[in-house]
Amino acid sequence: MGICRPDAIPQASNRLNTYVDEGRHGQMGWMAERMAWRGSPEALWPEARSVIMLAEVYSPDHDPLETLKLRDRAVISVYAQNRDYHDIVKKRLKRVGRWLIDQAEGAEIKVFVDTAPVMEKPLAQAAGLGWQGKHTNILSRDLGNWFFLGAIFTTVELDPDTAQTENCGTCRACLDVCPTDAFPAPFQLDARRCISYLTIEHKGPIDEDLRGKLGNHIYGCDDCLAVCPWNKFAQNATELRYAARDDLRAPALAELVALNDVEFRAKFSGSPIKRIGRDRFIRNVLYAIGNSATPALIEAARAHTNDPDPTIADAARWAVERLT
Repeated sequence: MGICRPDAIPQASNRLNTYVDEGRHGQMGWMAERMAWRGSPEALWPEARSVIMLAEVYSPDHDPLETLKLRDRAVISVYAQNRDYHDIVKKRLKRVGRWLIDQAEGAEIKVFVDTAPVMEKPLAQAAGLGWQGKHTNILSRDLGNWFFLGAIFTTVELDPDTAQTENCGTCRACLDVCPTDAFPAPFQLDARRCISYLTIEHKGPIDEDLRGKLGNHIYGCDDCLAVCPWNKFAQNATELRYAARDDLRAPALAELVALNDVEFRAKFSGSPIKRIGRDRFIRNVLYAIGNSATPALIEAARAHTNDPDPTIADAARWAVERLT
């Protein structure tokens, strides 16, 4: 954990404005909304005097990059291989918040886990938890970069910690590993080319020049996180609900593409994957099938070429053509 003032990230607002003005947020219209609050935590809740930033480790017990070599298997981002972290982290933040209220009479709190216009990463750096690396994610000398962030805003005056400084040096591992060249420059991300954005947030067909670069990623991407040298200091996750489910470590593409809506909802109940819906999920699986170089999957893709959803049908035809 670390503590900072709500006004500790004055540069964040200008960076956010530039990011949105250049259109790098893609279809994430919510990022452009309430920008005054997002770029200025003190405007979000003027009564707040301190921001407590907390990190919770979810380090994998396997190398996510190894699954990329299994062409007929799907790659799911490590954080989504079990329970939805939003629910787990928020409950824990509320427990900490209740403790704080018990200690400080009259204290008020608000807790946030990706649920409000809060720029968690700049706040985490200001609170000394780590720094935003060249891949724009937070990484730490003590934790590596496999951890979730949560925020507790409070009216209590707390002594702030020292902000962390950037320690990436000349390393370019995260930039060079990106299959889609989503980093226009170090410390900059264009979401429109990011596999995490494309497989989760992007609606409709993905540009054909990017489909072949998705490989077998079907939900999110950890490539830039997995290659970071600072992970040699990563701690082991202690929360069992973050441990990968056996059926989600490297699931077979043939099994996933056959899921109907009821089966999809049942399989991913309690998982963040459920949020994107069955149709977008099948679209992603079909792109992975097209990249699999596995002719045995042609019929599995062909079964979707006349799907009522035009995006799925287009993805299926593309996959069949690639494998043929």
